[in-house]
Amino acid sequence: MWPILIMMKNTESLRKNRQFQEVYQNGRSRANKYLVMYVSENDQGKNFLGISVSRRVGNSVIRHRVKRLVKESYRLQEHLFKSGLNIVIVGRAAAASVSYQKMESALMHLAGLHGVVSR
Repeated sequence: MWPILIMMKNTESLRKNRQFQEVYQNGRSRANKYLVMYVSENDQGKNFLGISVSRRVGNSVIRHRVKRLVKESYRLQEHLFKSGLNIVIVGRAAAASVSYQKMESALMHLAGLHGVVSR
């Protein structure tokens, strides 16, 4: 018998520089020790997620690890987020050596500050 799949919200990626710049200019930002989160609303009824990690954080292996941690943290908590958002998450240097649990906690802390989680 096939497992029952839980219906997930549709989240797509912000890919173009223009899309990131639009969120930076029109969105609100909140930050903590590990991440900076920019949020703006869209009228498409689904979320768009963009992740940016600078070279200052570390080499490519470390930067990619931070991106994977953020993406997985968001994916597992996606059902708590409201729909119709453009979200850009920027990794800070302190995020280079953080555990998954701390990354998820930092992400949800910022989501709470923005008021984009529905509880």
